[in-house]
Amino acid sequence: MSRPSLRLLDGGMGRELQRIGAPFRQPEWSALALIEAPQYVLRAHQAFIDAGARVITSNSYAVVPFHIGEARFAEHGLALAERAGRLARQAATASGEAVTVAGSLPPALGSYRPDLFDHSRSVAIHRQLIAGLQAHVDVWLAETQSSIAEIQAVAQALAGDSKPLWLSFTLLDEVGQPPRLRSAEPVAEAVRVAAGLGAQAVLFNCSQPEVMAAALSEAADVIRGLGLAIELGVYANAFPAVDAEVKANSTLLEIRPDLGPQAYLHWAKFWVAAGANIVGGCCGIGPEHIAQLHQHLIEQELEVEA
Repeated sequence: MSRPSLRLLDGGMGRELQRIGAPFRQPEWSALALIEAPQYVLRAHQAFIDAGARVITSNSYAVVPFHIGEARFAEHGLALAERAGRLARQAATASGEAVTVAGSLPPALGSYRPDLFDHSRSVAIHRQLIAGLQAHVDVWLAETQSSIAEIQAVAQALAGDSKPLWLSFTLLDEVGQPPRLRSAEPVAEAVRVAAGLGAQAVLFNCSQPEVMAAALSEAADVIRGLGLAIELGVYANAFPAVDAEVKANSTLLEIRPDLGPQAYLHWAKFWVAAGANIVGGCCGIGPEHIAQLHQHLIEQELEVEA
C-alpha cells in the first residue's frame, strides 16, 4: 500500500490573532476576533495559506459556552459558527489553491477538562456548531479531545453526516512514559475506539512535541493490526509541560523559546518518519513555522516525486 502524500495543516489561530493585533483576551480567546473584528480571522487564515498550509481549520474552537458564556452561546453560537466556517471558506477560495477547510469541533466543555464531561450537553453543543459550519467545511476535525468519551459524543452529534471525520487527541506531557490521553486513558485504546467510529484520520495535538512520536508509534501499531487505511497526523503546541493542575486557556501560557521554526521542523521530520502524513502546528506555532515545514517537507517531497 502506497503512503498518502504529505498534507500541511495550519498553525495556532489564537496566538496568530494576538500577534497581528486582533481583539484577544480571556475567556473569549480566539472567539473575540470572530465576534468583534472578523477581518482579522480572514487575515490569519490567509497568512497560513500563504505560508503553505493546504488544510485550514475554522476559527470555531472557542465558540463554546466555556469561552463565550452560556447566554451568548445560546443566542449567537449558531451564527458565530457559521461565520467561522464562511471566513475559512472565503480564504480558501480566494487563495486559488486546493485548500481543504476543516471544521473545528473542540472539547465542548473545556480544553484539558475530561473531569467536566457531560455526554448530553456535549452532543447538544456540537450539534449547534455542526449546523453552523456544515455548509462551509470539507472535513470534520474534532480536536484537543482529552478522553474517549469526548470523541464518542462528537460521533453521536455527527450521526448520519457523510463528511470525513478526523479525530485528534491531546496527551499528557509525560516524556518517556507510555502515551496517555489527558484522561489517563491509553492511546492504543483511544485509537481503537476512533477506528470503530469511522475516523479517516487520527491525530495528536496541543501537547509537547516530545510526547508525539510515542503516540504515533502506538497508533500505527493499532491501525496496522486492524488492517485499516487510517491516516496519522501531529500538530504540537509550543507550551511548556502542562500538568493536571493547569487547565488550557485558564491563563495565557508562555511560549517556549526553544521551539522556533527550525526546531519545530526538526520534530516534524521525526513525525513524518514515524508515519504521519498530516503535519501542522497548534498553540504558539505560527505562519513562520508552517513556511519552514512547507519548504523542507512539502517542496522536498515534490522534488523527489519529480
